[in-house]
Amino acid sequence: MRFQLLGPLALADGPDVVVLQPSKPVILLAALLLHANSTVSADYLQRAVWGEDQPATARAALQTCVLRLRRLFTKHGVTGTSIEAVPGGYRITAGPPTLDLLGFRDQVRRATALAGDPEAELYTLKDALSLWQGSLLANVRSDVLHRDEVPRLSEERLRAVERVCDLLLGLGRCGEALVDLWTATRVYPGHERFHEQLIEALYRTGRQSQALAEYRRVKGFLLDELGVDPSPSLRQLELSILRGEDLGAGGAARGAVEPAPAPAPASTPAPAPRATSRVIQGAAVPLPAAAPGAGPVPVVPHFTGREAEAAAMAARLTAPPPPGADGQRPLTVLVSGAPGIGKSALAQHVAHLVRDSFPGGRLLVRMTRADGHPRTADEVAAEVEAALGPARAGERALLVLDDVVDADQVRPLLTPPELAVVVTSRMGLGGLIATHGGWVHRLTAFTEAESYALLLAALGTERVEAEPRAARRLTALCGHFPAALRILTARLLTRPGLRLGDAVDWLGDDPLARLTLTDSPDHSVSGLFDRALDRLDPRLSEALLRIGAGPPELLGEADVADGPEGPEGRKDHPPVPEDVLEQLADAGLLEDGPPGPYRIHDLLRAHLRRTVRIRNRRTEKV
Repeated sequence: MRFQLLGPLALADGPDVVVLQPSKPVILLAALLLHANSTVSADYLQRAVWGEDQPATARAALQTCVLRLRRLFTKHGVTGTSIEAVPGGYRITAGPPTLDLLGFRDQVRRATALAGDPEAELYTLKDALSLWQGSLLANVRSDVLHRDEVPRLSEERLRAVERVCDLLLGLGRCGEALVDLWTATRVYPGHERFHEQLIEALYRTGRQSQALAEYRRVKGFLLDELGVDPSPSLRQLELSILRGEDLGAGGAARGAVEPAPAPAPASTPAPAPRATSRVIQGAAVPLPAAAPGAGPVPVVPHFTGREAEAAAMAARLTAPPPPGADGQRPLTVLVSGAPGIGKSALAQHVAHLVRDSFPGGRLLVRMTRADGHPRTADEVAAEVEAALGPARAGERALLVLDDVVDADQVRPLLTPPELAVVVTSRMGLGGLIATHGGWVHRLTAFTEAESYALLLAALGTERVEAEPRAARRLTALCGHFPAALRILTARLLTRPGLRLGDAVDWLGDDPLARLTLTDSPDHSVSGLFDRALDRLDPRLSEALLRIGAGPPELLGEADVADGPEGPEGRKDHPPVPEDVLEQLADAGLLEDGPPGPYRIHDLLRAHLRRTVRIRNRRTEKV
């Protein structure tokens, strides 16, 4: 049995993985594993489980929690690992084979010892990074652990990613480095070393103009958002590119990853590790699945399409107030649609288009936690006030509320007249529009032209226009679905020598399996749909599975008279109630027809059919 901390807390037994449901024993387990092989004080465990305001019976409740955790071990067949009561607290024993965090640190130490062999060091670091399986402690609801421990772990991963990119640049594998760097620079816009690496990789792959454009973008971000100039090394890099200098393997000259220090005793939170690169504090934007928070609106790489929607949104957000409105203006814009359809990207893009109209600031707030549960309106309101607060001083500000679950999350934030709000949600939120007004932009899949434009922007004109028919076939295999297209382009960037025509056959063999990033399992079409199903009411989830695995007539996509019927006619496939179909459409998982009143995206249908097949096989084995 293996404990997995580098993602949602889980138990793994060979290929079988059980993600633990959020509970107090799970918080306790996380706190112990984070300090494995050390005594963790009872006081610290109580703060981790109950927060700073602990109940009077916390000490006794902790003992009960330990008993519940031991029962959990028994339930899941955990053997060879126990929770020991020791003077002052508790301890759990683990090693690299039984705890992924220790395995990661052990691999990083091995990589450091291989600093003279870049290929071996790179292989070892990539092996270490493959242990990270998504959002850290996503199912562990402890503010203390997310405040004190998650940043420390994230920093360890960032140092490893930075070193991997240095090694790739040093080995001349710049195209391979670009994939990680596009993501890293957008997720951590204040981490200047990632920007240096990206600009260098672009320049060394023959994209001088794109490298200089990236430098200008970074410089603008640092000046506009943070009020600082680029670092001397970034400025020197720009000068070298302008002079046409040969940058060679400069990235490889940088030092190896520092092994993580042994964790401090858990009686008090340990200080965060020293950063190895210049990072502008507060500039990092969380990953979509990371812990929620408010921060600057990031720039979307390779944004294409949605021209009409973007122009309409920008016009509405910047329009003068109507006559007699006394400065009041209806400034709520809702962007809705299926998961992965590009709602957040459009909202963030528009936020940058209208930046000059909002001197009070532009703020992005994640409205769901890493486990998909909604944040409370009070929590978000306090965060927004802290982020904008007195600095707004009556000036207009723009708030992007990303991934809203229901209207009650939003209503308390719509009162200040100087605050414009862009809401993104999978839900239709018709009740919000009915009570507060505003405009709705319901997004659907890209057009063929928009899909082709995205490939041009991401892969470069030369590569795409050399095989235009193959490029269009690839976009069709992705169903013109924005999330699928972005995953596809990321994979193609890691294979600069792969012809697009060969990629058509490769992708067509199994689109769902191929539309995933192997080093980042969270970025996959199947994972996206699985998370969407998990957020549904079980009744709706079952209905959607039935629709996806059933015949087209369930959605009115074909005339029933033309379709096969069982021996009892349509009784084999009784109709899905209209209210269920409406709720699924409102959740963005069914689209308006034609044909019929509803339809389902081909990729989602394929995923649902695969899910049903897997479930049926498991049932047959039982």
